[in-house]
Amino acid sequence: MPAENRAPLDVIASSLQRERRRSGQSLTEVARRAGIAKSTLSQLESGTGNPSVETLWALSVALDVPFAQLVQPARPKVQVIRAGEGPAIAAEHADYTATLLASCPPHARRDIYLITAQPGEPRRSDPHMPGVIEHVIVSSGRAHVGLADDPVELSPGDYIAYPGDMPHIFRALESSSTAVLISEHT
Repeated sequence: MPAENRAPLDVIASSLQRERRRSGQSLTEVARRAGIAKSTLSQLESGTGNPSVETLWALSVALDVPFAQLVQPARPKVQVIRAGEGPAIAAEHADYTATLLASCPPHARRDIYLITAQPGEPRRSDPHMPGVIEHVIVSSGRAHVGLADDPVELSPGDYIAYPGDMPHIFRALESSSTAVLISEHT
């Protein structure tokens, strides 16, 4: 059933669950911050409670969201970045550009980049923070990608994952090689 046709208590229940998960807080923590009983919040999240305006207002403050976000159906967030748009960052010593497509939202652990590179000097990356995994899918051209001491030649459609907390490289082997890079932070 479309969100706009659901009963108000169902919308409130799913909104509270979604926003509490997004905030990374437990039922106990949100209830404490809102000054309500944990059982009340549990009932509201299950769609069996009957909240007052004051209770919903306190919950919106505890969750740090606008009041309307708890009572209106969620709308899908769609983001489009056209080719050639988006914040691009060039490498200093290689013909390599990383365009940020999607930064890591709160409580998620990944960034997505579109890589554009030319043959020549490779993009050498020092180790990132411990636990980072990089995923690369070549879109066009060819490239050597992966750990600095053992890169792998990739062609369009090829995928590689490697520890980003070790020295790694991206070396374009064909003009205007492109790839999608996902940096996963564990």
